[in-house]
Amino acid sequence: MIGAPAPGARLALYWTPDLDDPLHRAGSSWLGRDAETGAPLPQPRVPGVDLSAITADPRGYGLHCTLKAPFRLRVSWAEALDAAASLAARLRPFDLPQLAVRDLEGFLALRETAPCPPLRALADACTEALDGCRAPPDEAELARRRRAKLSPEQEANLARWGYPHVFDAWRFHVTLTRRLTPEEKAAILPAAEAHLRGALGHPRRVSSLCLFTQAGPGAPFLVAERMPLGG
Repeated sequence: MIGAPAPGARLALYWTPDLDDPLHRAGSSWLGRDAETGAPLPQPRVPGVDLSAITADPRGYGLHCTLKAPFRLRVSWAEALDAAASLAARLRPFDLPQLAVRDLEGFLALRETAPCPPLRALADACTEALDGCRAPPDEAELARRRRAKLSPEQEANLARWGYPHVFDAWRFHVTLTRRLTPEEKAAILPAAEAHLRGALGHPRRVSSLCLFTQAGPGAPFLVAERMPLGG
């Protein structure tokens, strides 16, 4: 747990593996940073590619799946913390399907291997429950989001919720790389599968929400609070 963030910080609600889950260690080492401690970690060697550069963007966010995208506060830290804790208390843990490394529009990511309706319900609840804590995105952030050529549905989500990928547009994914060329993918996909194979074979439950904070633009995200589901 860390103290209240400075004014201008961003908050996010993420799913991230429990500390005793082998995926926490394996996934964090793949990215090269532990978002729990902020410590850099040695990465596996992938011949012919610079894994540090290829994982630079997801490394800054930490190993996670987005449930409520990063936002600036329009309320106090205490109010945001209370809202997140209240949400976690009224949700129930559930089993997560086995995860696998997949290509997601050119990025490598961990995806679920079977349908899991509670995942979508969790993301929907997080989007709605903390929206009263969210300050509207500024024009620079809106412009950055729109560079992705949003669909009409995503544009409406951005205007209403501050993020385009919510509700029907949301997908569970734990990002492992930037967008890859076919040549990079040919080298990195088998390396990621080999590095994570032992961890991905373990059963796991979604048993907590994690509140991440970012001190300022470009700063790495850190775990601020792990809130157990069910109180």
